Amino acid sequence: MKRRQLLVVLSGAAAVATALMSWSVAAYSAAVSKAEARASSRTTPPNADALLQAGIAAQQNNDPQEASRFYGVVLTLDPRNKAAWYNLGVIAHQDGRTADARKAYEKALKIDPAFSSALYNEALLLKSSDPDLAMGLLERAVGADPRAATAHLHLGDLWVRKNRDREAAEEFRSAVAADPALLSQVPDSFRDSLRPEPAPSPAGSPR
Repeated sequence: MKRRQLLVVLSGAAAVATALMSWSVAAYSAAVSKAEARASSRTTPPNADALLQAGIAAQQNNDPQEASRFYGVVLTLDPRNKAAWYNLGVIAHQDGRTADARKAYEKALKIDPAFSSALYNEALLLKSSDPDLAMGLLERAVGADPRAATAHLHLGDLWVRKNRDREAAEEFRSAVAADPALLSQVPDSFRDSLRPEPAPSPAGSPR
């Protein structure tokens, strides 16, 4: 595909898509240092959710190193925090550390096997090197979220590579139904059949 998307968890239950082609500060440093000190001294532990949000803010502000520190503290407090594992995977993925990214995504999926964003991102890692495994992950992603438009789009692309045009067309149709803006990313040979039919003219209107 000409465009890939990497999903970033913005809260424990929500995610947004960040577009990638070919396809977050001093205040946060002080906060995490204090959190680590409190944790090590066994005083009242910091709130994992608040630290997760601080990590997300650092990540959005393009400070992945600081974000990773926050997520590390979150996981010290809550080793089964799937969002922290997942966002560590996103950071590694964007940094080109594919083995670390996949390991983090797998940690998130052990906690929640139906975590569609982790399934999707791991599939992107494997799409070129292991397309069959990538397809299985994408099928699990759309099973967990049938309106995961970009997952349907990538599934369609994988079916095209297997010369399975009927299956590809079904996936492209599902992708465009969930997100009409994706029509431009559907291969030309499938695009016309996915365009909406023109509305019929009212009776008696000029032709």
